[in-house]
Amino acid sequence: MSGAFPGLGTVINVVAVLLGAGLGMAVGHRLPDRTRSVVTDVLGLTTLLMAGLSAVSVTDRAFTSAVPTGAPVLIVLGSLLHGGIAGSLLRIEERLEGLAGAIQARLARRPRLLGLQEAGQGQEARERFIEGWLGASLLFCVGPLTILGSLSDGLGRGIEQLALKSVLDGFAAMAFASSFGVGVLLSAASVAVVQGTLTLLGVLLGSVLPDAHIAALTATGGLMLVGIALRLLRIREVPVGDLLPALVVAPLLTQLVIVLS
Repeated sequence: MSGAFPGLGTVINVVAVLLGAGLGMAVGHRLPDRTRSVVTDVLGLTTLLMAGLSAVSVTDRAFTSAVPTGAPVLIVLGSLLHGGIAGSLLRIEERLEGLAGAIQARLARRPRLLGLQEAGQGQEARERFIEGWLGASLLFCVGPLTILGSLSDGLGRGIEQLALKSVLDGFAAMAFASSFGVGVLLSAASVAVVQGTLTLLGVLLGSVLPDAHIAALTATGGLMLVGIALRLLRIREVPVGDLLPALVVAPLLTQLVIVLS
């Protein structure tokens, strides 16, 4: 499908998330709380698997050959530290939650959109909306398929990677929405913005990042997915939103190490 227009992969991905979330919302309220809790646990475990597949990019040959021995792990560590400090000072997680809360407050005026009991649960409904939107957005937007697939789409190299991601995201959105409701539906907008921007960069700038830089970014994103998994498994509320600047720091720090080595 290399002849498709740039952005088709993202369009397919957005539609898959909308369909999956819509189906999840339609059947989710029919599931007992215990079953919905199991679904969330399965999502957490699957996210751990995805995180491991992403984090293993720290051993990517292009990455390890471009920087000194032992540097890849330190680059990921430095990216998360610097990114996390910057994100916490900018209060990114708090601002994201505030934005999601404001949107949820508007939707709360239309109880049917919130699905079943959630409309009348006040603070609990707000927290579920935020968790659904933020968690699903980060899950769908952080990872190797998001970056590589969107850039490949923009470069005209085909949408196969985004097509695969669309299938995975559709099933994940279904499972998420059955537990978290309408917030997951909104994550389709996050997918459109993030992947659309990366696709546009691919169209305008060609190959945006060398393989080593992409590997660093992917490994960093993998550890961020671990944070999402810990939240889904109710182990620890990792402020993953505050770590988002690490995705910018990772390629920059990689370039700095390459220049200095």
